[in-house]
Amino acid sequence: MNAWQQLIRRLPTSAPFHRRVLSATVTLITMLATNVSMALEDSSFESRTRPNVVIMLADDAGWGDFTSSGNRSVSTPNIDSLATSGAKLDRFFVCPVCSPTRAELLTGRYHPRGGVRGVSEGAERLNLDETTLAQIFQSNGYATGCFGKWHNGSQGPYHPRARGFDEFYGYTEGHWGEYFNPPLENQEGRMVETKGYIVDLLTDRALDFIDRKKQQPFFCFIPFTTPHSPWGVSKPEWERFREKDIVQPARSRAQEKVDETRCALAMIENQDRNVGRVLSKLESLGLTNDTIVIYFSDNGPNTERWNGGMKGRKGSVDEGGVRSICYCRWPSKVPAGNVVRPIASAIDWLPTLMTMTGLTAKPRYPFDGMDLSPWLLQSGSAAYPVPDRILYSTWNGKISARTQEYRMDTDGKLFDMGQDPDQTKACTLKTDVERAAADRLRSAMSAWKEEVLAGGKLPVDDRPIPIGYVPLPIAHLPARDGVGQGNIRRSAPAPNSSYFVNWQSADDYIEWNVRVETEGVYRVAMDYTCPETSVGTVLQLRFGDVRLDKKIDAVWDPPLYDDQDTIERPKAESRMKPFRHWEMGEIRLPRGEGRLQLRASMVPMGTVIDLRRLTLELQPDLRTE
Repeated sequence: MNAWQQLIRRLPTSAPFHRRVLSATVTLITMLATNVSMALEDSSFESRTRPNVVIMLADDAGWGDFTSSGNRSVSTPNIDSLATSGAKLDRFFVCPVCSPTRAELLTGRYHPRGGVRGVSEGAERLNLDETTLAQIFQSNGYATGCFGKWHNGSQGPYHPRARGFDEFYGYTEGHWGEYFNPPLENQEGRMVETKGYIVDLLTDRALDFIDRKKQQPFFCFIPFTTPHSPWGVSKPEWERFREKDIVQPARSRAQEKVDETRCALAMIENQDRNVGRVLSKLESLGLTNDTIVIYFSDNGPNTERWNGGMKGRKGSVDEGGVRSICYCRWPSKVPAGNVVRPIASAIDWLPTLMTMTGLTAKPRYPFDGMDLSPWLLQSGSAAYPVPDRILYSTWNGKISARTQEYRMDTDGKLFDMGQDPDQTKACTLKTDVERAAADRLRSAMSAWKEEVLAGGKLPVDDRPIPIGYVPLPIAHLPARDGVGQGNIRRSAPAPNSSYFVNWQSADDYIEWNVRVETEGVYRVAMDYTCPETSVGTVLQLRFGDVRLDKKIDAVWDPPLYDDQDTIERPKAESRMKPFRHWEMGEIRLPRGEGRLQLRASMVPMGTVIDLRRLTLELQPDLRTE
């Protein structure tokens, strides 16, 4: 059995028809193997190092947010150039929201298999038994770096530096409340002050990484933070859009907030400029021909705005919620202007890149994705056979399935996506072909739901937060991951980038469900604000029978920032302020699971504190290997 036949056998088999249909394409796919092998194994490929890989991921950009998609209100020449000088994946699909797409890119598997169940409060974490794309690159001698929004776990061993990335700079939560001069996590795991706009800063770090690693193969992952809200963009970029006429309205015209559309597109243009900086850096170093560059978004648009007329937006399992642009440039191998016709997904990039770069690895679990290299590397790939596969989308109890021709929505309605790409009118099922397609997808969705979603019910996330992971001794416990008891509540409904407020009495407290991995002494710090009336309050950190008491010794009561938002941010998101970083002291923690509680043992008057995060750092002299 050759490698391509083995690949076909590894394709998803959630329902019996998969093998029957796929077996009919084995011969055709095998015919491509010789051509692809020749493309990858010629003398020039063997005589140099493996290609570099740069993946740039937008956050909340819709398919329709780019000039190449037909949007007449925005200019994205650098992103568009990846399609004209490389390949365009014509029907490329991601998840309805952020962290699931990232997990699928990292593993080549549907996100529920890896334990990703949500976007906050720990449910975004990728199970530790999953093998990531970065780990495979790292084990094959690549330098690896991630610069931007991670969103698959904040503490080691869920942290990016424990998942295969040598370097990390950015943030690990689902969104960030400050885009100008944002506090960001550095290579050592410490929060540091910065100066500048967040996308520019992250790109700066990525360019520095490329510069330093240019002599060896590298994998550079740049998960941009925009156009996810808050709605903040530089004044010059906003001025280009402030009065701009948006000539293509949203499908739900009455629900579109035009200023939000303007700001999202201004953010896209800023992102395009930074994509151009990355491409220019590769060119200046002579790396263009030897670097695979991939660009796509993590879900559909985050607001009602033009998206080609498709039904659905972020959070939806309909076409508009899960379709993204996806471009791949590799000038020495991928023909310019190539169009990949088969439906494809984020789960496909790991098996595809393993072939294109010659990586060797034995992941613990089989891929759900398939290798797209035959279509990417061959000119005129539209003439090659299109696999008869099904891609699944799920979020918040809803599920849909997509074939090359049809989509079945969460209500079981069938849409002919060739004749009705905007998903406007369900099929009447009056023909044998439509009835057969509906029966097939209904059966497949039921089987996939039972296999992958465990009957459609995901458990409440009860994985404790690890503290004392020796390779990454700093553990941040943000408000997002904690629970406020009594009067304490979050600063806004969205847990990500929030802080605890309304702490009124000694009966109120905050707790985190943790697992101390290493017994030892931990240095404790917090980021807080408090009014003058709270000075003198005694805070107490408890874990089992262990206690640490510290009296608040200084007022820190700054106002909310008034210079972060170009237009008002969504009401579900917290408005931020500068927090004071305060050393609370040291505490010796025993190994084990339990509730880490922060209490106020003495409250003079009024409120206690607003808390952004608690940080525990295992002290080096007491770490054990």
